[in-house]
Amino acid sequence: YQKVTDTLDVWFDSGVSHEAVLRTREGLHYPADLYLEGSDQHRGWFQSSLKTAVAINGNAPYKAVLTHGFTVDAQGRKMSKSVGNVVAPQKVLNELGADVLRLWVASADFSGEMTVSDEILRRTADSYRRIRNTVRFLLSNLDGFDPRAHCVTPADMLSLDRWAMDRAALVQSEIEVAYENYQFHSIYQKLHQFCGNDLGAFYLDIIKDRQYTCQADSVARRSAQTALYHISEALVRWIAPILSFTAEEIWTCIPGQREESVFVAEWYPLPSVAGLGGISRADWRVLGAVKEAVNKQIEVQRGRGLLGSSLEAEVMLYADEQLRNILSKVQDELRFVLITSMVDIALLEDAGEAAQGTLLPGLKIIVRKSSERKCVRCWHYRRDVGVHTDHPDLCHRCVDNVTGAGEVRRYA
Repeated sequence: YQKVTDTLDVWFDSGVSHEAVLRTREGLHYPADLYLEGSDQHRGWFQSSLKTAVAINGNAPYKAVLTHGFTVDAQGRKMSKSVGNVVAPQKVLNELGADVLRLWVASADFSGEMTVSDEILRRTADSYRRIRNTVRFLLSNLDGFDPRAHCVTPADMLSLDRWAMDRAALVQSEIEVAYENYQFHSIYQKLHQFCGNDLGAFYLDIIKDRQYTCQADSVARRSAQTALYHISEALVRWIAPILSFTAEEIWTCIPGQREESVFVAEWYPLPSVAGLGGISRADWRVLGAVKEAVNKQIEVQRGRGLLGSSLEAEVMLYADEQLRNILSKVQDELRFVLITSMVDIALLEDAGEAAQGTLLPGLKIIVRKSSERKCVRCWHYRRDVGVHTDHPDLCHRCVDNVTGAGEVRRYA
């Protein structure tokens, strides 16, 4: 046997990369911000790096260590060519695009094994489309909007628009913390919730009437556009590390001056709304729950063929005192929140057998089809359609928006 001295142990070789790489490469620094590897390196690279660094420098070569699990198929089996259960990244890129693959990675909890299959990727593609379509709505409603000339100050914005910006600020603070802790699956969940529920199923649904029927330069419309603009500026930065190509595409479409790329932009400081115009966060949560309850009753009527659009509906709300106090805060704009043509509020104890119970305590509902005429402009069914002889097919509100000073909105 002859002893050789030029063979280097593989773990020592990789373990001293902090000296060979961090100490020598321009732009890097010691210790590293993060060491990233699979969970099999707990006894491998992480340990050899730690021991050699402690021996040489007396401290760890990293500020943080992040470990991830391995990719498995829908049955929990390890990916294997012989089994034939490998999902090739290139195939996903060609069929669904890079951002869908990146979104799947972000949606998976990497602390354990990560399951992937064609069905999971299809669901991820649906989630991606929801986020993308939400942003498309934001941008399409910012057409002709100049932030320098048209932004409304928070004090002058409608309560619902302040709520949307307040909600975005809360989500941003949560996403910031999640990024700092590498909780990408939490970011995915918050994005999905914000785009699907807070915006899509509530806020954007309500403001369509205001965007399309109020005067173009009215405070009511500019207030909504101001909220959409600030939310777009924030949201594009939230998704940039995950949906990189989409974020860069969005970046070029947001109005106003900006940096060359979203990747050199800093976190967007959402303006403080300093109160929600007399309606609290809790109040808006209740109003959202009432809207959901009304929607369920409208769907029942629609299923029976009694209703088409929700604007065909007139709603009677039987509410207890606490709920009535909240509903009355938005006054006659409650119909815009519920997206119905008419809303009346009555005492809960006056509810008859026809009133339907809901999952919301203290609320019963009657939904019936309106017998009034339909305004051809706003599609609301109103008693005042045709009262203006010059505009026989318009309601009073639309006549005012077309020929007068325009309607005034305070809440929704």
